[in-house]
Amino acid sequence: MSDKRPNILWYCTDQQRFDTIGALGNPHVRTPNLDALVDGGVAFTHTYCQSPICTPSRSSFMTGMYPSRVHNTRNGNESFPSYPPVVSKLIADSGYDCGLVGKFHLQSSGHRTEPRIDDGFSFWKFSHAPRDDWKEGHDYADWVKSKGGDLDSLREHEERVPTELHQTTWTTDMALEFLSQKRNRPWMLNLNPYDPHPPFVPPKSYADLFDPASMPGPHFRPSDINTQEKLALCDFQDEVRTPEEHDAKRNQALYYAMIAQIDDQFARILSFLEDAGEIENTVIVFTSDHGESLGDHGLMFKGCRFYEGLVRVPLIFSCPNRFLGPLQSPALVELLDLTATLLDLTEAGQPDYLQGRSLLPILTGEANSTHHRDFVRSEYFDALDPHFTGGGGTFATMFRDERYKLCVYHGKEIGELYDLKNDPWEHNNLWDAPAETQTKNELLARSFDAHVLLTTDMGSRRIAPM
Repeated sequence: MSDKRPNILWYCTDQQRFDTIGALGNPHVRTPNLDALVDGGVAFTHTYCQSPICTPSRSSFMTGMYPSRVHNTRNGNESFPSYPPVVSKLIADSGYDCGLVGKFHLQSSGHRTEPRIDDGFSFWKFSHAPRDDWKEGHDYADWVKSKGGDLDSLREHEERVPTELHQTTWTTDMALEFLSQKRNRPWMLNLNPYDPHPPFVPPKSYADLFDPASMPGPHFRPSDINTQEKLALCDFQDEVRTPEEHDAKRNQALYYAMIAQIDDQFARILSFLEDAGEIENTVIVFTSDHGESLGDHGLMFKGCRFYEGLVRVPLIFSCPNRFLGPLQSPALVELLDLTATLLDLTEAGQPDYLQGRSLLPILTGEANSTHHRDFVRSEYFDALDPHFTGGGGTFATMFRDERYKLCVYHGKEIGELYDLKNDPWEHNNLWDAPAETQTKNELLARSFDAHVLLTTDMGSRRIAPM
């Protein structure tokens, strides 16, 4: 094991779509620091989460297994399985000093702070969300109080929570506290701000930077309403509405404002690493747990759908001394592959149960950057609470290859099929199209095979022939 293993700065936002970075094609956002990361690093432009919901997605990439294999597919869950170990534990056991700031969300934080597991973090600063409804253990709320603020009153104020008291700023301050510590071993810091998760309430100073009238608006066609009416029995957090009814351009502007603040705070961390002389030996990873509908297809927020805005996320690596760059790879990638890559980079080992595939060969130029997987998968298994967040017990799976996306809502006799080559924003559902019957049947067979082969749990290991 090398003593010159890199430090890892792993920045994971909450509910950030793939198409929210200027250097990756969005002229309406303001992300100069993320743009610089893209321009000097490797961006995987077709990265998919393994669930469009927080806990199952995070459970998946923290273990390197599909949510159903981890047996953790719901938000609001009581506990987290004792096996497999989370990736931070494996990395800590390999000799890294590991820290976490912000959200973890492998278990419910409803009416309690999230219970600790054997997570490997020596530095733990917790904030599930920018509220103050935990009796104890909410480090962000305590920080705000120490500065004379009150979260509950600030959240209701027309000026909103100011930048100097914002959770995104607190995340940076805690990161700098961790990075300032003296140590003689490599470190991994996992940062998890709450933004740009709803509600869309950035500081007013950031909101004022974005004019709703100049926003492009969501990907929407009137025919989307009919599609969503057919899917009405499938879980979702919001009702189907037109962009005007959603005030979608205003929400888009606020969402971009939240990302602009993230970008500015991210720059503070990079500047610190530069000044400390650590930037050259630090692998920087920027990603998110899942996306946001943002008015696409008549939907806002998240739920049991697998549209690009919901399941496709940013994934950027930068370490100029180790990786290629600039490179934008169109290869199909899963967030599980991030897990495998972190274990590869830290030389922590690749457990035999791991379902991710390391991206390191692409990052270093040893593999073709245009292909990594033949297909990607995402799952939704009864993930939302039926009383508070739009749940109704839906089970669904997504299978996407280079051209087609198949979504099956199991037990409901409905589904979606999109030709992403000719319909990249998924407005023309081919599920019932007679001309696409053969394609649909082939994809159904491939999707079923993938589900059985990748998610079946065979129980304990075999120790004898009988």
